[in-house]
Amino acid sequence: MYKILIVSALTLITFAGNAVNGIAQTSPRSPASSPEIDPGYYIDLNRAKNLARQAAEQINGGLRQYRAEAAMHGPVQDAPYTENNDNTITFTFKGRPPGATMYTVETSVTVNQTNGRVTVNYNRPIRN
Repeated sequence: MYKILIVSALTLITFAGNAVNGIAQTSPRSPASSPEIDPGYYIDLNRAKNLARQAAEQINGGLRQYRAEAAMHGPVQDAPYTENNDNTITFTFKGRPPGATMYTVETSVTVNQTNGRVTVNYNRPIRN
């Protein structure tokens, strides 16, 4: 009985060790092949994303009446944005009432990276 238990434990440890080693050795990309990106870039982009979302929340009656799509709450790389040539960033995203399943409003907001000015370009029913 003890021999079976010991053999089972050793087998389990061997398989677990190989699985961990296999995971540790796989890397989607190595640091040497990744270009260096200024961390400040993502901080500024995230700040602009938050300003755009907050403008949409305000113009649509606050959080009791409006929720922006999930991409405006998650990682900035997932946000729907366009970098413009004049040091502005335009975010175009959808929103809906809390608890609703369908988006009803499309909002386009431009944030000036130089002076922080926020301009709501469009806030109406979703365009086709």
